[in-house]
Amino acid sequence: MDIYKEDACRGKVVFVAGGSSGINLGIAQRFAGLGATIGLISRKQDRVSAAVASIKEAGGQAMGIAADVRSYDAVEAAIRQVRDAYGEIDVIISGAAGNFLAPVVGMSANAFKTVIDIDLLGSFNVLRASYAHIRKPGACVISITAGQAIRPTMFQAHAGAAKAGINNLTQTLAMEWGPAGVRVNAIAPGPISDTEGMARLAPTAEATKALKSKIALRDYGTKRDIADLAVFLSSDNAKYITGAIIDCDGGSVIGDASADALTIPAR
Repeated sequence: MDIYKEDACRGKVVFVAGGSSGINLGIAQRFAGLGATIGLISRKQDRVSAAVASIKEAGGQAMGIAADVRSYDAVEAAIRQVRDAYGEIDVIISGAAGNFLAPVVGMSANAFKTVIDIDLLGSFNVLRASYAHIRKPGACVISITAGQAIRPTMFQAHAGAAKAGINNLTQTLAMEWGPAGVRVNAIAPGPISDTEGMARLAPTAEATKALKSKIALRDYGTKRDIADLAVFLSSDNAKYITGAIIDCDGGSVIGDASADALTIPAR
């Protein structure tokens, strides 16, 4: 079965948390382009409205709700609203995230807590609140994590800790929800072009060139790469995959693949 053919996702309802921008919006747009009906949430109403408009302008069906993932009640109400409008939900994408570059000494406790609350607590809220509204068996839950979860990165202690928690939550829920037929996986994107994160991490052409030189495939990925992986994981082609943390990063997480990192032993 061609899971990327036109209307391949017709009849599916997909809920995307953090779906107003970046990778998550790319996922929402890709599912919509394949015929799925989209419900998305994000914190700011203007960004939610713009995201929904972009999907509708491309011929898709979507609704958006302003909700902060840090509030369980707000998330639960939003998911219920999507279910009431569209019926049982087939796919949950939990991707809301906050991040910034900062050393631990120089980061306040509140700053650390903010990222933990958005990324980890937010993921718990989305997944926990969704369970009563997803179609079972056959439902698919996908969290967006990051390579920092397993590869410590300077100035990213807060994000790394939060994403490590998401990885553990993913695999714990895969065990707990598997008997009900619900599959739970996570995607760990690497450097993705045209995202706010990469604009911060590599703001200049020189920084971009230096970073790409360390990636095994020598290039950034695209939002479409991540979206296509999400579509695959939600399809019957992945019906025996659960509890997986899948890197989509051009080999970034396996280490520095630059020529500078190669040390040739003397003879």
